[in-house]
Amino acid sequence: MNGAAMYVMNPDSESDDLVTKHAALVKRIAYHLMSRLPPSVQADDLIQAGMIGLLEASRNYDASQGASFETYAGIRIRGAMLDEIRRTDWTPRSVHRKARQVAEAVRAIENQEGRDARDVEVAERLGIELNEYHRILQDATGCRVFSIDDAGTSGGSSPEPTASDSHNEPLDKLHRSDFKVALAGAIAGLPERESLVMAMYYDEELNLREIGEVLGVSESRVCQIHGQALIRLRARMTEWTSD
Repeated sequence: MNGAAMYVMNPDSESDDLVTKHAALVKRIAYHLMSRLPPSVQADDLIQAGMIGLLEASRNYDASQGASFETYAGIRIRGAMLDEIRRTDWTPRSVHRKARQVAEAVRAIENQEGRDARDVEVAERLGIELNEYHRILQDATGCRVFSIDDAGTSGGSSPEPTASDSHNEPLDKLHRSDFKVALAGAIAGLPERESLVMAMYYDEELNLREIGEVLGVSESRVCQIHGQALIRLRARMTEWTSD
């Protein structure tokens, strides 16, 4: 049973209010993504996947964890859409492989230096030119970083719980709660410009061009900053994720 069907069968007034209020967010994110995707990807498919992500976000959101619902739901919606894209096998394996390599380089540098890794340092560690590194960052914008529901698992859709699994439910809820705290902390710890781009993209729902106008940089540069933020989050959340 998918998330939408479960929601219809088990409606919740608070969740319903959140979904109604933020339904337009799903379309905005879908059309933001469509601008970077091939014609074979249909907006309706992304919107359907995004609605499931919004429904799940409305059920799982915990305001006490620090992140706003818009930020949490935006990441959840976008993750659901990217999961749908990944299931179509559109994103080349090479993109995922390069994103992993960059995340590993970022993590190594930050562990060694005790500060944010710089673009030049990451490119040097990978043995590539800076412009090639920036292309990887742009590609990473359309690559799934991790799925909140798959935290600590090998990825993919989780099977529906059975009665025999019910004794694990409290532990699973605690695990997911801890993950959300760690994710909120990782987002808060991003470099100022990356954090600003994430806030404008997910909270204020600006597209890349609009963010570029605010920051006084090109749309492609915003895409690079956004990709860097996603990869940095991946590097800092390694203990919660696996490929």
